[in-house]
Amino acid sequence: MVQDNKSPNPKELTDIKDAPGKGRLMCVDPGTRKIGVAVSDEMQMTVRPVELIVRRSWKNLLEKIVELIARYDARALVVGLPLGFEGGETEMSAEARDMARKFDLSLEIPVYLHDERLSTYTARGHLWKTGKEGDELRERLDAESAAVILSDFIETRNMIASRDA
Repeated sequence: MVQDNKSPNPKELTDIKDAPGKGRLMCVDPGTRKIGVAVSDEMQMTVRPVELIVRRSWKNLLEKIVELIARYDARALVVGLPLGFEGGETEMSAEARDMARKFDLSLEIPVYLHDERLSTYTARGHLWKTGKEGDELRERLDAESAAVILSDFIETRNMIASRDA
């Protein structure tokens, strides 16, 4: 079942305490043409951008994600959910939800949706601070955005777990 976090609709909110607390997590930042991928370390202390996938077809995307899950031994997949600034659904939200449902049907690991508002803005700031500009910034932006989303997912899960402890 796709698990949706920070959704504007409380009926869809699923407790993320079920997300694995150890083992690598992978995140995708879905775009219309490119998909950024990031992965955590096994203790989920650090996150790093790892890949930029050019979207050709669902089959191509799924094969690449399956390959990356195996390579990094990921325990769960987080899909960025692009909500509007006020928290409402957008056209891309529907596409991200559809992608997450397809991953959920095709993969043997849990799939979570996570609010990605401002992730691109934050990622751009990280890259600017390291001196990335122009083409180099554009090449790294989607994967860096996935890293921002994954970091927020882990932080949110940890805050909920410590609050409920």
